[in-house]
Amino acid sequence: MASPPPPPPSWASVHSQIISHTACLTPQQVLDLSSAPLPRPPKGSSIPNPPGFASDAPPSKKGAKSTQPAARKGPSSEDLDTLKLKKAWEVALAPAKQLPLSAIGLYMSGNSLQIFSIFMVFTLLRSPFAALMNLSQTFARFEMPAYRSQLTMVKLAYVATNLLTLALGIYKINAMGLLPTTRSDWLAWESQRMPLERAFPAS
Repeated sequence: MASPPPPPPSWASVHSQIISHTACLTPQQVLDLSSAPLPRPPKGSSIPNPPGFASDAPPSKKGAKSTQPAARKGPSSEDLDTLKLKKAWEVALAPAKQLPLSAIGLYMSGNSLQIFSIFMVFTLLRSPFAALMNLSQTFARFEMPAYRSQLTMVKLAYVATNLLTLALGIYKINAMGLLPTTRSDWLAWESQRMPLERAFPAS
C-alpha cells in the first residue's frame, strides 16, 4: 500500500527560508547599516571619532569660535596702487607684442601696389595715431599720486611702442615706392646746369 504524500510546508517555514536566503544575498555593508549602532566610547577615551562623524552633542562656545573662518582682510591702498601700475605696464607694452604679427602680415602682403597691401598699411598706421591721440584717456584710470613718476615712464614706454609701430608702417610705404626718397622723384625741381666751357668738333 502506497504511503500518503508528505504534508505541504507551512507558510511560516517558507517565509523564514525566503528571509534567510535574502540575508545571504544582501551585502555586508547593507546589513551593517540596518543593524543597531555600536555604543559610543566613553568621554575619556583617547580614540578619535572617524571622519564624517557628526556628534549629537551641541558644540561648545569655544569650539564654535574656533571653527568660524577668519574674516578676509581687504587689500590695502598700496596693494591696489601696485596692481594698477602692473596693469598700466601691460597696456603700455601691448603694442610691442603685436609688432611681430604686423611685420609678418606686411611681409606676406608684398611690395606691389594692390588693395590688400594698401589696406594693411592703412590699418597699421591708423592704430598708433589713434593711440597717441587718446593717451590721456587710456591712462586716466591708472592715475595714482604715489606712483606719478613711474606712471610717466609708463606713458613714455607706450609712446615709444606706438612710434615703433609707426616706423614699421613708414618702412613698408618706402618699400612700396610711395615715399619720395630718391633723386628721380624731384626732377621737376632740378635746375639745369650751365656748362663752363663748350667743345666743338674741328671742321
